[in-house]
Amino acid sequence: MLWDRIARRAFGLGGGGNTMNIETVGRQEAPVDRARLGLALGGGAARGWAHIGVLKTLAKAGIRPDVIAGTSIGSLVGGVFAAGRLQDLEDWARSLTKRRMVGLMDFHIGGSGLISGERLKRLLGTELMDIKIEELPVNYAAIATELGTGHEIWLTHGLLVDAMRASYALPGVFDPVKLGGRWLMDGAMVNPIPVSAARALGADVVICVNLNGDAGGRGTIIQSHRADRDDTSMTPELDVRPSPTWLSSISGAAQRVRSLVGRAQDDNPAPGLVGVMIDAFNITQDRISRSRLAGDPPDAMISPRLGKIGLFDFHRAAEIIEQGEMAAERAIDDITAAIEACPVLR
Repeated sequence: MLWDRIARRAFGLGGGGNTMNIETVGRQEAPVDRARLGLALGGGAARGWAHIGVLKTLAKAGIRPDVIAGTSIGSLVGGVFAAGRLQDLEDWARSLTKRRMVGLMDFHIGGSGLISGERLKRLLGTELMDIKIEELPVNYAAIATELGTGHEIWLTHGLLVDAMRASYALPGVFDPVKLGGRWLMDGAMVNPIPVSAARALGADVVICVNLNGDAGGRGTIIQSHRADRDDTSMTPELDVRPSPTWLSSISGAAQRVRSLVGRAQDDNPAPGLVGVMIDAFNITQDRISRSRLAGDPPDAMISPRLGKIGLFDFHRAAEIIEQGEMAAERAIDDITAAIEACPVLR
């Protein structure tokens, strides 16, 4: 299996690559004979394996994108697809176990995140390190956020691996990435589902994949709530502490990190640090997604049912990919209708 071979070699290879330019690409002229199709692939960590199922199903239906804009895991899967290596990524994702995931986590203390990300960079770079974005057969952009200014950065030139790494650099988990003189982190902080970028890159019809579309119940206003500190009679206790299984079997420095970020002790009902970080990220991403989609709605939306999938459940690839396939199949009619209704074809 190609990605298994890559994984075995990755730990012995050094990083590298050139710094890319950071530019905004203006809208390009679409062909007069057909609509240019764009995909906006949203962020969602492990839920992003659903993008694999979506892309495979669309390809089977003869629906192939001219433009791909991805945020976080969406930039990774979209970039690998654009490079023609989606099957290799799928094979590798399906082979992941909890133990193998731990092996990819190069924990360190004293950095800007819990994980440096160098192992994963080498894993991707072994096959993709020489591929430049401008050489891809589609218009592509990876969305990132500039640390400090909060600028939304579209990575449209330079090395594909570096762009993907900057786009998925989840704050607090991965170290930020410096490219073109800017420190960059996860693009989901500013644009979780980059419909706007796909349109700016020249798409006439934009299909978005929302990995958090079935997170029902978020954002409700509780208009009257008691402020009594110890009163639990009105509402059930909310436990946002994640399962510690994703950090199991860790030794050495990583084990010490686990003691810092693991779930709270039984005698302390307060949420653990990781639980707070994950839930805060989910809430922020959901609110930003709603706002951006309302201002620039896609022509069609694919929403895999991933509410029971955790952000770190990368070992559940088979289940997640299947959800992506089913969601894309449900949306085929809407996508076809959107393409046929495009003014370019009239």
